Amino acid sequence: MLRFKRAAPARTGDRSMTAPLSLSQSQGRTDVPLIEQTIGQFFAEMAARQGTREALVCRHQQRRYSYLELHTEVRRLASALLGLGLQPGDRVGIWSHNNAEWVLMQLATAQVGLILVNINPAYRTAELEYALNKVGCKALVSMRAFKTSDYLGMLRELAPELGLCLPGKLAAKRLPTLRTVVWIDVAGEGQEEPGMWRFSELLARGEPQDERIDTLAATLKNTDPINIQFTSGTTGFPKGATLTHRNILNNGFFIGECMKLTEQDRLCIPVPLYHCFGMVLGNLACLTHGATIVYPNDGFDALTVLETVQAERCTGLHGVPTMFIAELDHPRFAEFDLSSLRTGIMAGSPCPIEVMKRVVSDMHLSQITIAYGMTETSPVSCQSSTDTPLDKRVSTVGQVQPHLQVKIVDPETGELTPVGQRGELCTKGYSVMHGYWGDEAKTREAIDADGWMHTGDLATMDAQGYVNIVGRIKDMVIRGGENIYPREIEEFLYRHPQVQDVQVVGVPDSRFGEELCAWIIAKPGTQPTEDDIRAFCKGQIAHYKVPRYIRFVDAFPMTVTGKIQKFKIREVMSATLGLTEQATA
Repeated sequence: MLRFKRAAPARTGDRSMTAPLSLSQSQGRTDVPLIEQTIGQFFAEMAARQGTREALVCRHQQRRYSYLELHTEVRRLASALLGLGLQPGDRVGIWSHNNAEWVLMQLATAQVGLILVNINPAYRTAELEYALNKVGCKALVSMRAFKTSDYLGMLRELAPELGLCLPGKLAAKRLPTLRTVVWIDVAGEGQEEPGMWRFSELLARGEPQDERIDTLAATLKNTDPINIQFTSGTTGFPKGATLTHRNILNNGFFIGECMKLTEQDRLCIPVPLYHCFGMVLGNLACLTHGATIVYPNDGFDALTVLETVQAERCTGLHGVPTMFIAELDHPRFAEFDLSSLRTGIMAGSPCPIEVMKRVVSDMHLSQITIAYGMTETSPVSCQSSTDTPLDKRVSTVGQVQPHLQVKIVDPETGELTPVGQRGELCTKGYSVMHGYWGDEAKTREAIDADGWMHTGDLATMDAQGYVNIVGRIKDMVIRGGENIYPREIEEFLYRHPQVQDVQVVGVPDSRFGEELCAWIIAKPGTQPTEDDIRAFCKGQIAHYKVPRYIRFVDAFPMTVTGKIQKFKIREVMSATLGLTEQATA
């Protein structure tokens, strides 16, 4: 069996054979050494071993690459990027949904030490301007358009100079560092875009045997920054989390180990590549194990995912809970043969227990894992394994990953909490980011003097080291002096037979400081009422935990990664009800 030549597969820090914990701190296994290569070095070796095995399937583009073919195209693109005058350390943005060009950019930039900057496809002109200028992008690769988003139109609004310059010679007043814009095309189709290169043209300019590639590669260190991902920026401006080869290559490897990936696996990746879920938990988990990457579409579509899993005989499937809910509840779900599935990852936001049980039973994902992390930690800190007991898989985010430490501390004192007691989750180890780009002050706020990343997430740890995320420090609702954790209320309401999905937030209240508000998506064909929900709660949960405000909606505001934007729910409800925050001492 072809496999990355390392020691036996690591499981997440399995503590089942060690003494029970009394304090909330745990360390992952270290028996499998960290990878100390650059991404370019590692991928070259993998391509040489895997040869003609399929590396990438892009269903919507009807493109397939073996490992050797993908490696050749990566080198061709790396050569073309160097031909633009780019040098190691320069920032190159990518503004696109999922496609073959995305993964080519991911690997080609790493090959020659360029820093790939992931731009959220949901960004609009102001956000794009901020991101490009914050990190000083010299080049940008962009989709032409997607649904109602006119990406090149937004670029021309920011840089009207594009209409008057040669490709690669941009000098824009509002984007002073940007020189080159490349648009992702279908070769030979569509009108020319003044001032921009076609991606197909750029690629054709490259030479896989370009000696400059290997010369530069030999100068790179695995601790060099290689990727910038912007945090969601729910408060203030987004911050650019800067990650190294060592950060994301190792994280991808150990994520794949938890899933027990081999070269026989085919992973369906409907989650966005701009986000670490697609880029690391998807692409790098596959590429570090010789598995096949399968993109069902450029954007998420439940039907396309079901069709792709069946057609490609996928063995793994990634998704956020809202994606799995959409797949399970699709009217044609029963038509598809999903029996090839065994593993995958559910992450991005807490998974309702009832949904998890359906994923295991109805989608054949008996070995699905749960992962937890944040962009700043590459991202995964904790993950369940394929052999984690089901009760732990549906109620926790697993145990600490190899070569990492996690602890839970009292947010006020910083002291370790006893097992089972809530506190802030902190993590330490190889996965912690290089820092926020150009913002030492914010970096120091997030990473303390001892190297611990403070996540802002509230969690508990049990005696075996299993971690349960119970909310965000800032999401905790304080009603009349009672601390309420929305996750607890959400899990209870999921049990209601007519509730498909629910989000609970706190909204301002003049008497209690805050009151609970629940937004509910009803199951198809049902029409629950507010009275139904309150009757369901009566006598089952404390009176102060029963939402005062209940609204039935068709959808939640969310990011393109499926993360619910609770702050928007609060904003809408506060405006609708005329509620205002009360001043506090």
